[in-house]
Amino acid sequence: MRFSRNATGTLFVGGALSITLVALAYPSMLGVNTVSSDPTRVIAQTQWGPLTEGDRDFVVKVRAAGLWEYPVGLLAVKKGTTKAVVTAGQHLIDGHAALDTSCRKIAPMLGITIPNVASPQQQGFVTTLTQDTGKQFDTDMANILRVTHGSIFNTIAKIRSTTKNSLVRALADQANNTVLDHITVMEKTGLVNFDQVLFQQTTPPKLPASAVTPPPPPAGQPEVVLTPPPNATSTPLQIPGDSGQAAAPNPNPTAG
Repeated sequence: MRFSRNATGTLFVGGALSITLVALAYPSMLGVNTVSSDPTRVIAQTQWGPLTEGDRDFVVKVRAAGLWEYPVGLLAVKKGTTKAVVTAGQHLIDGHAALDTSCRKIAPMLGITIPNVASPQQQGFVTTLTQDTGKQFDTDMANILRVTHGSIFNTIAKIRSTTKNSLVRALADQANNTVLDHITVMEKTGLVNFDQVLFQQTTPPKLPASAVTPPPPPAGQPEVVLTPPPNATSTPLQIPGDSGQAAAPNPNPTAG
């Protein structure tokens, strides 16, 4: 990623992702893959319900997804050769900006540390699409994004049906609506190869944990924020008593 700084000192990633300062510590067993030793194990008791390893990993997955799909949305708006591809990019930007706000709200409330960059595998998707041009970009974007959204769609359903934590449930509701929308706009491009996509969804490559786990942010590193578009239509979670800013950490989480 390329960093630049404006006259006010605010950092930007690739000219689009604004950053705010926050100090974070990164717990172990945190990743995009299912790396939990036991997804049902309760690791904290919170006022919103027990938090399991699976709940924690889900919040990280949603955050990590936005960290690469939002830049892909920007690429699609810039490089897409059809209106449908540009529209798909706009939906990626809009939906993941709202999900990102929600993740950054609830993560400190639940004592979850979230990544600042996507996993190496996800960053590889961005590299591929950055290098693509013309119809190759359109086709690769539609199919890569259809595979990844189709894969996490099942994860969302499982978390939504099993979590006892009300904040994680609310995030799953939002993610379900967003991912379904993104699946739909990818299919509307007319470029999805369903045989290939379904095969890749059901037979994913077995990659080492290092390839599918976002790296930990160094302590004190600025937190990446995905900026909503001016005409945003997606809405972040509305939590009672929330001022719209990122929430303060849960002061007394019970460690598992």
